[in-house]
Amino acid sequence: MNILPTAKHILTEVQQRFDDRLDAVRVVRSDEVYFHAPMELVAGFSAHLYKKWDARLVSVFADDVRETENNFYVYYVFALDAHRVFFILRVPVPPKNPEFASLANAIPAVSWQEREIQDLFGLKLIGHPNPRRCVLHDDWPDVHPLRKDFELRTQLPPFQGERHKLREVEGEGVFQVPVGPVHAGIIEPGHFRFSVAGEPVLYLQLRLFYTHKGTEKLFENLPGPHGVQLAERISGDSSFAHATAFCHALERAVGLDVPARARAIRTLCLELERIYNHIADIGAIATDVAFVVANMHAMRLKERVLRLNELLTGNRLLRGMACPGGVRFDWDGGQIRAVQDLLAALGPEFDSLVELIENSSSTRDRLEGTGILKPGVAHDLGVVGIAGRASGFDHDLRRDFPNAAYDQVQFRVPVYQVGDVEHRVQVRVDEVRESLAIIRQLAGNLPAGRWRVDLGDLPAGRTALGWVEGWRGEIFHWIRTAPGNRLARCKVKDPSLQNWPALSQAILGNIVPDFPVVNKSFNLSYSGTDR
Repeated sequence: MNILPTAKHILTEVQQRFDDRLDAVRVVRSDEVYFHAPMELVAGFSAHLYKKWDARLVSVFADDVRETENNFYVYYVFALDAHRVFFILRVPVPPKNPEFASLANAIPAVSWQEREIQDLFGLKLIGHPNPRRCVLHDDWPDVHPLRKDFELRTQLPPFQGERHKLREVEGEGVFQVPVGPVHAGIIEPGHFRFSVAGEPVLYLQLRLFYTHKGTEKLFENLPGPHGVQLAERISGDSSFAHATAFCHALERAVGLDVPARARAIRTLCLELERIYNHIADIGAIATDVAFVVANMHAMRLKERVLRLNELLTGNRLLRGMACPGGVRFDWDGGQIRAVQDLLAALGPEFDSLVELIENSSSTRDRLEGTGILKPGVAHDLGVVGIAGRASGFDHDLRRDFPNAAYDQVQFRVPVYQVGDVEHRVQVRVDEVRESLAIIRQLAGNLPAGRWRVDLGDLPAGRTALGWVEGWRGEIFHWIRTAPGNRLARCKVKDPSLQNWPALSQAILGNIVPDFPVVNKSFNLSYSGTDR
C-alpha cells in the first residue's frame, strides 16, 4: 500500500531519523501508517512529530493480545492534519513488567486517556502527575475490566475501604461548594466541587465516570455488523455520528468503497444532527441567562428538524439509519423535497433567533468575557470541536480528513481566538449556517445509484481507524478484528473525554452562578465520556 503523496516525504524523514530504533513500519492504508517501536522511543517520537510536523496526539489506548502474542500494546494515534495522514505508534508492554511511561507532563492532553489505560488494563503509569484512579471508582476491587481474562458478567463484591478523597483547597475565607453527582433533569451523574473565596472560583474538581457501562468490553466478540446498534447508544445525541465512525472503521478494515449516494446521505444526516444539537444548545444557553423566550424559539426550530429526521429515517435521533456499506434506507423525491422545504424555512427563522439574542444587551452582558478558555490552554489540553474552535483550534475532520461526501462540498470552518461563552455560541451559529449550505449543495444533486453494498465477512487480524467530525467534535473508532466475523477490540474516543478537563480552566475567576452557562457552552456528554 502506498502512502498519500503529500505525506510520503514525512514518512521517509521519520524512518531515516529513527531508522535502527523502529522495529517495523506498515502502511496499511494510504492515510494510516503504523510504527512499531519500544517504549523508550515514545517520548522522542512524539516530540519529533509535534515539533517538526505539527502533529496532534489524538488518542492513546491499549489492547490485550497476551493470548496470541504474550503482550499488551499501547497505541499512540497522531493526526498530521495538513497532510491528511494518521501515524500510529504501537508499543509492546510485557505482562511480566506491566508499566508504561507517561507523556502527560509534556502533552497534558493525554492525561485522562493514560489513566484510563491504567484503570482498565492494569498497566502502571510511570511519571504521571496524578496517577490516581480515573474511570474506576472506589467500589471497584483490584480488577481491570478490559483485560481479556475479565469475564463480562463478573459480579463485583460490595465496596469496603476508604472513600475517594477530593483535594482540599486551604486559605482564609476559602470554602467548598459541592454540586452533584445527581442533578435536576435527565442528565447523567457528575460531581463538581468548587473552591471559592467570596464569589470567584479558585479551583474546580471534576469527578465523572459514575455510570461506566463497559461499552468497549461489549464490542468484544460481537459480530462486526451488529456493533452499529451498540455504537448508536454510546451518546444519544450523537447516535448517527458514532454509528458512522464505527461503520467507517469496518469499511476501511475490508477495503470497501461506499457508494456515492450513500456517502451523500450520510453527510446530510451528520449535518442534520449538527443542526438540531446546535440550535438546542443556543436555546439552552439563553435559558441559563434567563432569556426563556429565545429558548422557546430555539426549541420550536429544533422540533422541526427532529420531525424531518423521523420522516427521513424513522427515528427522531437518526438511529437505525447508518449501516456498514452505506445507509439502511434510500430517500424518494418527497423526502428530498421535505429537506429542501425545511432549508427554505429554517434559514430565515434561525437568523431571527440569532438577531433576537444579539439584540438582548442583558444576554450579551452575561456571555461576553465569561468562561474564557485561552488558546494556549486549549492547545495544551487538546480541546477539540466547538470549544476548541472558539479558542483558536483550526481543525475539523470534515475538511482535514474528509470522508462521506465532504470532499464534494464547500464550507467554512469558523475559528475564533477569544474563547468565551459568546464565541462558543458564535461557533454554533456559524456552523448551523454552514450546515444549511452543505445540505443545500447536496439535497438538490444527490448522486444516483445504490445506497448500500454488502460488507462481507471481516478478515481476522485487521486493524482500522474510523472517524467522523461529530457536532461536539472529532470521534474516533479503532477496531481489531477476530476470527469468525467478530471484533477483538473496539476503542471509542468521544470528544467529551478530551474536553472535560478544560471546563476546570474556563471557570476559574468566574462566579459559581455563571457555571451553568459556562458548562452548557461546552455541553459535554457524560455518556460519551463514561462509555
